[in-house]
Amino acid sequence: MNIKHYILALAAMMTLGSCSSFLEEYSQDNDYVRSWKDLNELLLGDCYMPVNNSDYFKNEANVGTFVHLLSDEVDECSSTATNSFTGYGVHHYQFGYLTWQSRVGVDELFTTYYTENNTWTKMYKYINVANNVLSSVENVPQRTDDEIAGVNYVKGQAHFLRGWYYFWLTNMYGQPYEESTAATALGVPVKTSKEVMDVKFTRNTVQECYDLIVEDLLAAEKELTAARSISRKSTYRADSVSVQMLLSRVYLYMQNWEMAAKYAQKVIKRYGDLQNLNRDNSYFAAIDNPETIFTMGGDDMPVLLSYGTQSVQMTNEVYDWFADNDLRKSQWVWHMGDFTGITKADPALCPWGANYTKENLHYYNMKYSQSIGYQREVSSLFWLRSGEAYLNLAEAEAYMGHEEAARNAINTLRENRYISGASDMQITSSGSQLITDIRDERKRELLGEGHRWFDLRRYRVCKVQPEKISITHHFSVYQSDTSSDAPLETRTYVLPEDDPSWTMPIPQEVINFNTGMPNNGNVTRLPVSTSAEK
Repeated sequence: MNIKHYILALAAMMTLGSCSSFLEEYSQDNDYVRSWKDLNELLLGDCYMPVNNSDYFKNEANVGTFVHLLSDEVDECSSTATNSFTGYGVHHYQFGYLTWQSRVGVDELFTTYYTENNTWTKMYKYINVANNVLSSVENVPQRTDDEIAGVNYVKGQAHFLRGWYYFWLTNMYGQPYEESTAATALGVPVKTSKEVMDVKFTRNTVQECYDLIVEDLLAAEKELTAARSISRKSTYRADSVSVQMLLSRVYLYMQNWEMAAKYAQKVIKRYGDLQNLNRDNSYFAAIDNPETIFTMGGDDMPVLLSYGTQSVQMTNEVYDWFADNDLRKSQWVWHMGDFTGITKADPALCPWGANYTKENLHYYNMKYSQSIGYQREVSSLFWLRSGEAYLNLAEAEAYMGHEEAARNAINTLRENRYISGASDMQITSSGSQLITDIRDERKRELLGEGHRWFDLRRYRVCKVQPEKISITHHFSVYQSDTSSDAPLETRTYVLPEDDPSWTMPIPQEVINFNTGMPNNGNVTRLPVSTSAEK
């Protein structure tokens, strides 16, 4: 027997789509694991997310795709524009997410329920692999320095991945962290052992989830630091800087400003390079970007929000987030030849003609490659990079009243994003305006990277300058399953400031299996208005 048999034994029990995966039997025969290298291979094959091809939303090849549909970054494509939509089926599947329904798998007629998403199941599968690895690694030889370093390397990766998965699950399906409510607010089920447990799982509190997340990540930092003699082969593998970057984000979400700043500074000290858009205007989301610290998982941008999109686009407002001197406006938001944004162009240079107005123009995220159908280099959801460290540092310092430090951090980032010498490059504000400016910079810089939904959630409960917004989306109803039909009507949906759907509903199959597990109180959402045109 070899490691492949062990992997297959593990994989065999990860096929169910609910919390029932907790109850699936894992191989208890660790004789197949001869050294830490075997477990290291297992992590790579079954615990790290694969680098997937960009795929259509309905196939859910990539974990967490739907996050891109929830925030104010996107809306349905204008139905009057050329090539606005390339597949009714995909549009169909997006309804429940784009309109924040209580059952996100429902269609627009409320007659059919599709698979709600595979994110819950896949992440718990990965967590179960991490649990098994952490249990098994203590039994492998640790006689030499190399073996001790190898064990630390395996443990550090497993702790990092488990912590990140629980962090993601907690922020998707649990309440945002608020110190006064965390001990009672519902998070997600926590399981850290590999043993089979014949129980119905319930939800742990947000505090219990975060306690485990921090514990895992602090352990990972220590273990991967101790394993520095083992050099990682690529940025698709975690190292201690990866852990520190994630810890900065976790502490920021926990409103522990001091620790968020501390870990952001650790990252900047060791990995503070930024890509200067004046010198390099190639696709930003790339493995050779000097900012890239770690990445895993798929990139859905080419299908969802890039040129060749499915049925959603960046909102007109997103384009207005950027100043004219901000190079991200021209390099990251859709442009084609001399046709950029709302600028009129010579029809010979613009295949769509020169009659587009702001009202019917499509905006696409060009931070990611526009091509579809080959391996993606960088994930649109699970990407750690140094640009975020500067943002985390600026935000944390501003909350603590360290305004000069906050401005220095945010302006260092902007110096690499604006036209050299631009008069509006520097942020000089103070007080509440400085916090607003930093948040605005964050939404520009992290556009399309899956942060916006989570940021809007945590701003709602921020103890310094809380901020709540409503979001408006549109959804068109068509006569038949064809892309050429004109819409029968376009419906307008609003997510109010205070609404249960700021937290995603747990998949119904999970609730059905775990009798008595409370869900998040999401409601069926009806349109606030209906019209023949948007």
